[in-house]
Amino acid sequence: MVAVTHECDHPREAQALPHVTRDVLPPGLSPAEIDAAVRERTQRGEAIYALDTEGLHALAPDLIVTQQLCPVCAVSYDEVVAEAEKIATCPKVIALDPKTFGETMGDVRTVAQATGAKEAALLLVASTSRRLDGVKVAVKGAERPRVACLEWLDPVFVAGHWTPQLVEMAGGEDALGFAGERSEESTWEAVAAARPEVVVVMPCGYDAQESLEQARAFAPRLASLGARRIVAVDAAAYFSRPGPRLVDGVELLAHVLHPDRVPEPPEGAVALDVDLATV
Repeated sequence: MVAVTHECDHPREAQALPHVTRDVLPPGLSPAEIDAAVRERTQRGEAIYALDTEGLHALAPDLIVTQQLCPVCAVSYDEVVAEAEKIATCPKVIALDPKTFGETMGDVRTVAQATGAKEAALLLVASTSRRLDGVKVAVKGAERPRVACLEWLDPVFVAGHWTPQLVEMAGGEDALGFAGERSEESTWEAVAAARPEVVVVMPCGYDAQESLEQARAFAPRLASLGARRIVAVDAAAYFSRPGPRLVDGVELLAHVLHPDRVPEPPEGAVALDVDLATV
């Protein structure tokens, strides 16, 4: 591994590697301002990330891994391919586009095949399966609370893709999202009409503390949903990114929904309760 994007922060060693992308949006924007800026640039056919082409050429990679899942979450695939064709090493480019949990695990094998790490991939997939089986056994027969997973708050977006599957594996019922479908813009009235018992605030790319701050900023809206519990989680680590740590997200959700059956969250993962009475 010779370089990463500016968003890559796991494992910790990745933070010491050179960055070959950067964010073109100014810092300090509110969720509404970020949404407006993303929509504006997308409509113009412009990305919100820029590629460091000079740095990429200097690194002379053999393989470039990018994604086609979200047009606003990374440099466009076409731009990466076009630049790769100009690099002396003629690097292979693979694009990951998972929409479900199963496809995410399939991408583990895809990357392993491209890097000659098949044995490591098999071990990772097997370990993930064992952990999921442990959660499923723990929550089997438990009452399934209705869950609303909010991927953005201004405007409100309901999490799709793999998230409804994570909720189901964790012993809940996703009240709004559809597995394998894109996350959708909704309304607070529609979320309330779904009668969620638990609301998980998981704004895309935010850590747990940032999610909690967003939840507090939208306390009146969240209170209007009538849920018995509202929690803020580290979306960037366990929900937004389709990678191996999604299993941590399942274990964290299982702990939130069924603390009597799953008493401990995975190491390092926390769900911060949003106490609307103190906001």
